[in-house]
Amino acid sequence: MPQLPAYKKYLDPNVLAKIDGLELRARVAVEGYVVGSHASPNQGMSVEFADHRSYVQGDDIRHIDWKLFARTDKYYIKQYEQETNLSCMIVVDCSASMGYKSPGASMSKHEYASCVAASLSYLALQQRDAVGLAMFDESIREYIKPSSHPGHWKQLVNSLAGGAHSEKTSVRSVLDDLCERLGRRTLVIVISDLFDEESETLLGLKHLRYLGNDVIVCNIWDPAERHFPFQGPTLFNGLEGAGRVMTEPHALRLEYLAEVESFVSTLRRGCRGMHVDYVSFDTSAGLDVSISAYLATRSARIRHRSSRVLGG
Repeated sequence: MPQLPAYKKYLDPNVLAKIDGLELRARVAVEGYVVGSHASPNQGMSVEFADHRSYVQGDDIRHIDWKLFARTDKYYIKQYEQETNLSCMIVVDCSASMGYKSPGASMSKHEYASCVAASLSYLALQQRDAVGLAMFDESIREYIKPSSHPGHWKQLVNSLAGGAHSEKTSVRSVLDDLCERLGRRTLVIVISDLFDEESETLLGLKHLRYLGNDVIVCNIWDPAERHFPFQGPTLFNGLEGAGRVMTEPHALRLEYLAEVESFVSTLRRGCRGMHVDYVSFDTSAGLDVSISAYLATRSARIRHRSSRVLGG
């Protein structure tokens, strides 16, 4: 019989089952995706030119492409392939609302977010990139510094296997705190339902971008939250201190869906304005399809951005 890894011998069987399940889902999600097939989004200032991107307040003006400015009357930064590997920080929401799982759903939002985080960290470590983890609700509850050690993934998965907490979300204060902890420029992947004030969330993301970090936002949704399929008198229980409300879903469905669309549009538009990737994940969608589709789209965008800027 194969021996358990040493760290697993001391775990509760239920926790062990969650960790093993998370490891399996993560491996399956990235299976078939060719490691190294996507360009690294982390581009530094070494000798080989890689791409252009729009100037963001705080960028070093020494790297502005003045010849391109003369042609387009717009500021673009010249990016170069970085000689060192990528440093990535995955930020996972473990607040109370992330524990939601509608009837018939296979995973809660937190479980799905954990699988996304485990999959992306596994893929990054396979490429010898350094990966860290921050778990948060109202504040950062756990912080693991980036490392590229092969055994580091076990520590990340162990932390991700914990459940959602009972606290509220405070995205901006968490991202502001994170900015103080990060060293060199980092790829920051925020995985959350973002159930906070949109303006506050965007200010937190703006802080990350101001410091030169590349940012990806993964907005996690349960299908019931997006489509509101409830029928007949229903008791809704607020997961972050909103209390309980008995209501007739049919009477407020259109207004609810309009609010959701406004919420998503505000975040997507704000992210686009800061050159932050915004991607929506539905917990009813297969992890492998969702992750590989996003990575392929991001890869293509990075490869072709320079040619679009130059009009090619």
